[in-house]
Amino acid sequence: MAAGPGTLPADSVRAMFDRIAGVYDVMNTVMTAGLHHRWRSRAVDLARVGPGTRALDVAAGTGDLAIEIASRGGDVVGSDFSEGMLDRARVKAPGLTWEQADATALQYADDTFDAATVGFGARNFSDLPQGLREMVRVVKPGGRVVILEITTPQKPPLSTFFSLWFDRIVPLMGRFDDAYTYLPASVKRFPGPEALAGELVAAGCKDVGWILTAGGIIAIHHGTVG
Repeated sequence: MAAGPGTLPADSVRAMFDRIAGVYDVMNTVMTAGLHHRWRSRAVDLARVGPGTRALDVAAGTGDLAIEIASRGGDVVGSDFSEGMLDRARVKAPGLTWEQADATALQYADDTFDAATVGFGARNFSDLPQGLREMVRVVKPGGRVVILEITTPQKPPLSTFFSLWFDRIVPLMGRFDDAYTYLPASVKRFPGPEALAGELVAAGCKDVGWILTAGGIIAIHHGTVG
């Protein structure tokens, strides 16, 4: 399979996430000082989900974003290509629907969902444009597509700190050299906010915009399916 933004083939990325699934939540909390929950909440706001809506969370990982959607009263399916990550999600929220799925070839019919989200997972798509097209395809016209992702700040001093943190500190904290060196590599190779917005438009979204938070380290893109 083609390599994604993090330079590893899709099968290697899947195996990597299977291996680190047991420590993923702890590492997320440590690396973001717990702020990732706030960012996910804001992403769900932009997805406009609630009672009577059905959402798909792509690359759901251990389930935090899907769980946030469910907390708003929405019906949600959490999908991921890593069974190891999904096993953790099933423990955290056994009442939700968790399904293995390839983001670039989703098994769901056209116009199935009111929203599709992805949190910190789009970097791992083996084919980003195809993954975005699939998210758009399964969402009803007028529905929402939301992408929560790390982005690279361009201006010092934050850019200097970001480079030090992700290139030096994160791999040491992770103790899984290939996994936590893959992380900064995937961030650096991922499209910047303006380019990603263009990808969403090309995939079939309109009214595309984005919010930068955490000093420009986090971008939340949103669009409406045309």
